Amino acid sequence: MSDVTTRKFGTGPLSRVSALVYTLLTVELLILLTTVPGLVALVLLDRSAGNFPLVAACLLPAGPAISAALYALRHRSRELTDLRPATAFWRGYKLNFGGVMKIWAPWLVLLALLGTNLGNLSAAGVPGWWAALLVVLAAGSTLWVANALVITSLFAFRAVDVAKLAAYSLGRFPRATLANVCLLIVAGGVTLVASEAVLGLLASVLAATLLWNAGPMITEVQRRFTRPQ
Repeated sequence: MSDVTTRKFGTGPLSRVSALVYTLLTVELLILLTTVPGLVALVLLDRSAGNFPLVAACLLPAGPAISAALYALRHRSRELTDLRPATAFWRGYKLNFGGVMKIWAPWLVLLALLGTNLGNLSAAGVPGWWAALLVVLAAGSTLWVANALVITSLFAFRAVDVAKLAAYSLGRFPRATLANVCLLIVAGGVTLVASEAVLGLLASVLAATLLWNAGPMITEVQRRFTRPQ
């Protein structure tokens, strides 16, 4: 009788919602724990072109943290009686740290270069279309790294294969790409209107949304290429 009661308690709609909320809160706390030094420094930095390299350095810890969040959310239990989000987070963090940094660090370097160039356009005297090209490149690389983070967090691939699959998926799944564009706009809006700290407080929700958007890509990669970790 007790087994039946436990099973009903752990699998009902309210329990599933409670499990999701608990998982998101736990993952959020762990993201903040693993990124707080960089986040604090980021909030204190002035928003000037000369600080873009420092911004990139502050964001270095965010890559492994987001990856661990994606891993934990992907492997979360739907039952309130079987929740271990912290264990899954730390497992994903250790498992994917090296692979994530191979794609995250170069992307941050690229973003720092693009940001510095955009911030000094008037001094360089370049035409306006060049600025538009840099913005498109920055946005495209961000969409690419979003796919790459999901792939490297959930699957065992070489960095070069992750890069190829992430680029391929941008065109292969246009709806997911468009959804990530909307997510990018929301994240940028929150940062501009509020601050990076507010964006950090929404990190687990944004990671969950990214994972949801990547559903078709995950399914195809799992079916066609390799087994999940």
